[in-house]
Amino acid sequence: MASSLKNLSDYNADGCSAAGRRFAIVVSEWNTEVTEALYSGAYETLLALGASPENIHRKNVPGSYELPLMAKWMAESLHPDAVICIGCVVQGETRHFDFICDAVSHGLMNLNLSHGIPFVFGVLTPGNQEQALARAGGVHGNKGIEAAVTAVKMIANR
Repeated sequence: MASSLKNLSDYNADGCSAAGRRFAIVVSEWNTEVTEALYSGAYETLLALGASPENIHRKNVPGSYELPLMAKWMAESLHPDAVICIGCVVQGETRHFDFICDAVSHGLMNLNLSHGIPFVFGVLTPGNQEQALARAGGVHGNKGIEAAVTAVKMIANR
């Protein structure tokens, strides 16, 4: 969680490397200003940690709700070492936020357990657009960077 005490872009990869590893990244098209910034953070971090561009595969989905299914399809067709799921669900005036966030988090957790590879939750759940931007390369860093580092660390611990 980003706060004044923790920046999402600060990380210690503990000597972990993405070299020779395959990654799938699923990106929600909803709120592209945020999700494209998160994707860039994840992609650039994977490269910085040694991943080859040809080993990073991207697919877009309409919204965050669709992340788990595309993540499953990518895992089954590409056999990556990890799948990073990127989205942003901004709290609104209705309970829609609760249902989407719950479905996505449970869907990704189930994929982690059933497939035995990391499906990383790179989904922002801010209260407003300002908070989202602060976590998509703004004052609180970039959750995409954190998601990429999480994927690499999880692979290293397997």
